[in-house]
Amino acid sequence: MMTEATQVGGAVIAAARTVTKIYGSGETEVRALNGLNADFRRGQFTAVMGPSGSGKSTLMHVMAGLDRATSGEVIIGETLLSTLNEKQLTLLRRDRIGFVFQAYNLVPTLSAEENMVLPLQLAGRKRDQAWFDQVVGAVGLGDRLTHRPNELSGGQQQRVAVARALVGQPDIIFADEPTGNLDSRTGHEILDFLQTAVRQLDQTIVMVTHDPISASYTDRAIFLTDGEITSEMGSPNADEIYNHMRSLGA
Repeated sequence: MMTEATQVGGAVIAAARTVTKIYGSGETEVRALNGLNADFRRGQFTAVMGPSGSGKSTLMHVMAGLDRATSGEVIIGETLLSTLNEKQLTLLRRDRIGFVFQAYNLVPTLSAEENMVLPLQLAGRKRDQAWFDQVVGAVGLGDRLTHRPNELSGGQQQRVAVARALVGQPDIIFADEPTGNLDSRTGHEILDFLQTAVRQLDQTIVMVTHDPISASYTDRAIFLTDGEITSEMGSPNADEIYNHMRSLGA
């Protein structure tokens, strides 16, 4: 049974307004997003789910400024992404958005700590040491800061990637199947860290996932079908999600 999503979190920090994304034209046209509307609130953990080809990854790429909408509007804070040129869009992604992907994308020659603060250095920003210490404590890496990626387990490397996304205090973090390369126990640890970032550090996370167990860590799950949000579930549990995904043919 679908449940109404209770409003968790604060002000809307990112939004899609009648967003359409079309690839190709004519007979090869693919409408990946079809007039989609969505709100993401501060301090909220959202799972984006749906069958293969439903538009999950496209939604994340458009919301994160990695791809431009064909029509409609994507808003981060009060910024309309359509008004930004490519340089401004790059700066927005660097300064206001965090990313966590399946691949950890760590620089192999840098230590864990250096990888965490690299985006700040590239932006010419000084770290907030108190916040950095809080993030490191939340992801449990205090004794691994001097280790290089090849000296860390997969789970530890992903924790570094999560910390890197957090240390810049972004408006919103987008995570694309962040536990896809991890065993189940380590994956649960990463999901715990993401949940902690939302509940204790007041971060906003949008996670694309196909896994009902991963989605059960979130405050709400939204379900896409053919580029539209067709349903939503508040405080989801794995069994409800699994049954609903089956009904969608996923």
